Amino acid sequence: MLSVRPWRGDAVAQFIAMQLLCFCFGLLAVGVLQKAGFSAFKPPAGAGGVLVITLAFQGVTWLLIPFFLRQHGTGFLEALGFRGPRLTQAILAAMAMTLFILPVAWWLQGISIGIWTRLGWPPEEETAVALIAGAQSLWLRIYLAFFAIILAPVAEEFIFRGMLYPLVKQLGSRRCAWFGVNAIFALVHLDLGALVPLFVLALALTWLYERTDNLLAPIAAHSLFNTANLALLHFQDPLDRLLQKFGPAFH
Repeated sequence: MLSVRPWRGDAVAQFIAMQLLCFCFGLLAVGVLQKAGFSAFKPPAGAGGVLVITLAFQGVTWLLIPFFLRQHGTGFLEALGFRGPRLTQAILAAMAMTLFILPVAWWLQGISIGIWTRLGWPPEEETAVALIAGAQSLWLRIYLAFFAIILAPVAEEFIFRGMLYPLVKQLGSRRCAWFGVNAIFALVHLDLGALVPLFVLALALTWLYERTDNLLAPIAAHSLFNTANLALLHFQDPLDRLLQKFGPAFH
């Protein structure tokens, strides 16, 4: 069971306010650079725009976390679960959760895309996903891999599982903590086709956090989940070509 976290409501509000301010500033900067005609910032998948937005949200979170923890007298490694007696159990639980949730999420995404398409709202591919799939620069690929595997999982798990979930739960609203916080997690990714899978993933990560009482468990599971999807994107085209070449032999 998840132990009590010492987070203060005013400190959480300050954290969120600073994060929103930085994110809005990032959006403004991208808009100005788009108007200025910089090709790297042209929508929908300008590399410069994605770089600025990810750093303005997930990147800024990394800078805010130490200040937030200092307000509560907690160390960075301790808060993220990298120190403690349950370290090995957390990693093993994360691996098991990932193996279970991956096929479920892929199946739900396929169904969701089909339903939205039939309703006349075919989901567009998430900008970051489109950029990863079409990235030509080696340095851009390295950054996007770092973002998906390290930067985003730590930042997002700290915000939603590590900070918001226990605070809302401790305020007496367990249902709002489980469903409200996880719904926000799914919505902020702005991906209609992945809305339901991300919500289910968030519920699974919250359950994992409750079971292990270690934030490292959902961080590791989130990272492994993104790694598997990154590998799928990387090998999708070669796999499709292989199936087209040898597919008739299996009919």
